[in-house]
Amino acid sequence: MKINQLFLPFLILAISSNSFLSSAAEAPPAVVDIDGKILRTGVDYYILPVVRGRGGGLTLDSTGNESCPLDAVVQEQHEIDNGLPLTFTPVDPKKGVIRESTDLNIKFSAASICVQTTLWKLGDYDETAGKYFVSIGGNEGNPGRETISNWFKIEKFEQDYKLVYCPMVCNFCKVICKDVGIFIQDGVRRLALSDIPFKVMFKKA
Repeated sequence: MKINQLFLPFLILAISSNSFLSSAAEAPPAVVDIDGKILRTGVDYYILPVVRGRGGGLTLDSTGNESCPLDAVVQEQHEIDNGLPLTFTPVDPKKGVIRESTDLNIKFSAASICVQTTLWKLGDYDETAGKYFVSIGGNEGNPGRETISNWFKIEKFEQDYKLVYCPMVCNFCKVICKDVGIFIQDGVRRLALSDIPFKVMFKKA
């Protein structure tokens, strides 16, 4: 009996240690940039294509004849253009590391000439194009039903990454789960939900 009492504290310590290691192991891998450094909350990055010769980084464009609003997230036409820098913010903004397969707000950190937020959101279904386009105008934070369109993910894709829309911030909401790809509309390379993912990498701005 004395032996059991003697080893009981060590047993509790072992169980606690195993539980801690198990929890740590469950955390998704961190996303890394082209230099192998971990992506951090609030730091500016460029989202760049992995495949060469098919456009550059990401920027904003207007879908109408007017200069404002700049409501479309598009890819630069030329490979040498990095586009505009962006920031990533997870559901818990106190988490300093950006991890794979976790809900994120994505926001252009550059100021727009139009009076508008530059936070990404999934736009309404475009019947003409038959696509859901990635737009801007979302509200940052406040995960839940009201902000369901504002959350994206970064997922591992082969040796690189892809962007995904499949928010988990609302347990009872029915959502679309699909990759973000490129759809060419009137010569403009727009981001839209697609069966063909847009393979990307990240470069610190």
